[in-house]
Amino acid sequence: MLLNYDPFDTFRALERLTGAARHQASSGMPMDVYRAGDHFVASFDLPGVDPGSIDVSVEGNSLTVSAARTAPSSDGDYLVAERPRGRYSRQLMLGRDLDLERLHASYTDGVLTLTIPVADKAKPRRIEIEHAGGSTSIEGAAHQGSHLDARQGSEEAPAS
Repeated sequence: MLLNYDPFDTFRALERLTGAARHQASSGMPMDVYRAGDHFVASFDLPGVDPGSIDVSVEGNSLTVSAARTAPSSDGDYLVAERPRGRYSRQLMLGRDLDLERLHASYTDGVLTLTIPVADKAKPRRIEIEHAGGSTSIEGAAHQGSHLDARQGSEEAPAS
């Protein structure tokens, strides 16, 4: 299970309702998360970000991604400046069923991709049942004189 936590989400919702929202994106790193088999994949759009400024950290069940996008040095004055700049971070609250020791991160073409495997203990598994080679029966059921054959799973009448 993966939860997205943004402590400022309430304030952003209020900005949208009152029409006071800024013209730039509310987050410097839009994100998609999906499950692919026994892994969760989180992709963050970080175009124009220096790969050296990207930091991924895990503390307990909290995963934090932060990055910085700097303004290109320019001698002129900006006429339009819509591209977000500065330091950005996203925090994800992760479920206990994920294996954070095997988390993998890659950055290609402006997209940071985190692959988080589901922990082995959380994967569905079949439990083998040991049984003796002979017939096992349970006697003394609610009906006098009947018994249940545990191996066959059916009730048999006693032999007369």
